[in-house]
Amino acid sequence: MGASSNEDLQRLRREWEENEVKRAVERMPERPDTSSWSGLPIKRLYTPEDLAGTSYADDIGFPGQFPFLRGAQPTGYRGKMWTRRPITGFNTARITNERVRQLLQAGQTGLHFVFDYPTLAGYDADHPLAEGEIGVSGVPINSIEDMRTLLDGIEIDKVSISYSHWGPYILSFLLAVADERGIPYSRISGTTQGDVLMYFHSCPWWDLPLRANMRLFVDVAEFTARNMPRWNPISISGYNIRDGGCTAVQEMAFTFGDAIAYLDACLERGLKVEEIAPRFSFMLCAHIDFFEEICKMRAMRRMWARIIRDRYGCEHAPSQTLRFHAQTSGVALTAQDPLNNVARGAIQAMAAVLGGAQSLHISCFDETYGLPTEQAARVSLNTQNVVAFEARVGETVDPLGGSYFVETRTNELESEAWKMLSDIERLGGMVAAAESGWVREQKLAWARHYQKEVDEGSRVIVGVNRFQPSQQQSIPYTSPDEEAQREQRERTAAFKRNRNQAAAAAAKRALAKCAAAGGNTVPAAIRAARDGVTLGEMFEAMRSVHGEVSSEDKRYM
Repeated sequence: MGASSNEDLQRLRREWEENEVKRAVERMPERPDTSSWSGLPIKRLYTPEDLAGTSYADDIGFPGQFPFLRGAQPTGYRGKMWTRRPITGFNTARITNERVRQLLQAGQTGLHFVFDYPTLAGYDADHPLAEGEIGVSGVPINSIEDMRTLLDGIEIDKVSISYSHWGPYILSFLLAVADERGIPYSRISGTTQGDVLMYFHSCPWWDLPLRANMRLFVDVAEFTARNMPRWNPISISGYNIRDGGCTAVQEMAFTFGDAIAYLDACLERGLKVEEIAPRFSFMLCAHIDFFEEICKMRAMRRMWARIIRDRYGCEHAPSQTLRFHAQTSGVALTAQDPLNNVARGAIQAMAAVLGGAQSLHISCFDETYGLPTEQAARVSLNTQNVVAFEARVGETVDPLGGSYFVETRTNELESEAWKMLSDIERLGGMVAAAESGWVREQKLAWARHYQKEVDEGSRVIVGVNRFQPSQQQSIPYTSPDEEAQREQRERTAAFKRNRNQAAAAAAKRALAKCAAAGGNTVPAAIRAARDGVTLGEMFEAMRSVHGEVSSEDKRYM
């Protein structure tokens, strides 16, 4: 746009504001709420003026090319639809397996398992601390026997498997099952979430000191990079960061702060950027502000490409490409008038797809009550199917690209995220920022501000502080199953009684010895899984070497 045409545009805009807008506002005053969910101001109108200085070739580009703003793949969803990957896990491995097999028949195309609190914290079902929590918030996996049951009838070399855990523990059970089935590791695809920094500063499900867990992360990254070319050693989770209470900008900055720390740790081990960065995946939150979420995802693709090129000097396109799974926001769900959550899930899913997600899960409408019912899980999956096959939003790549508002908000989000990343760098990087408590302080400040707005009514939540139903609606939900908990306790105790005790004890000692010597713990963990060592016992071996979480760290739990 030349100078004369820009001057013409400015003149036309002034005339429009002084005439049409002024008369319209006199007739009907504008709403005062002119900011995004994260508090960024929203102007009445966006025009080419807002994109002055933006170069299409350098800043926007084409899908599948640097800076990847418009998409990771040249053809978007026209070549491959996003993976429909509902998150599943409850009661027992047997019951979870039944649910997963039903969903695979209903159109699910990828697996994502979530584990119960004892499994996350490293305790078997027969441990006293597991009492009352077995299978409540996920599936308990205590041994190779549980993994066999969880994957019964599932062709693990033909469907990708992701799970929310870290370290070599769950991976060792999966690979031990692959060995039993004669499946080479190279044919297995999926993701270890492995985001130990996120678990430290956003979800307190960690047990070893942070730097010890960072070391175990690099073990998994190194092993999978060398032996499992289709496996992602980490899914860096902006989702948990965001649902822990923060803004879109904070989600962006903290996610990339974590990613930089992981990449640096891998480089220290001797891995190369182009060897490991293509295997980094991300898990982002699809929150309720439709345009802000789309712009956030677009901006994050461009940021990651620039981080890899400018920070690490790497021109390798697969390393520069940000690939992400999106999950609709759990904290955006409400217990009041819960069927509203169906609409929320659909809106957030559309944002994820228009933002270019490679994989998607829609949080179920009844999750604020308890474990999702079979009906809720089908509604969640079929919402994706409707978006994919009826709404037809994937027929063109990045359909909102070029919108004056979308491009401007994308630029603004990126600019603010870079500023926060600079703050993290000044603090010494994400590990230091997390250990100091700074990250949590930033999140809590926004969470308090958000809750204050909800309580005062200035932030509208439908069915909660406005448009409430006259009578609270009651819906069925899946509650914890005491019989399933008893079954898992007895199953775990029986497994321990019936195994080769000498072999299990020797394998546990070998795992601890490997960790103490600084070796890669994954092969030793696989051998331990084969020899009957349980998840809780593997954690015990690691605690014996690295110690437990310090009292200083527990201040932030």
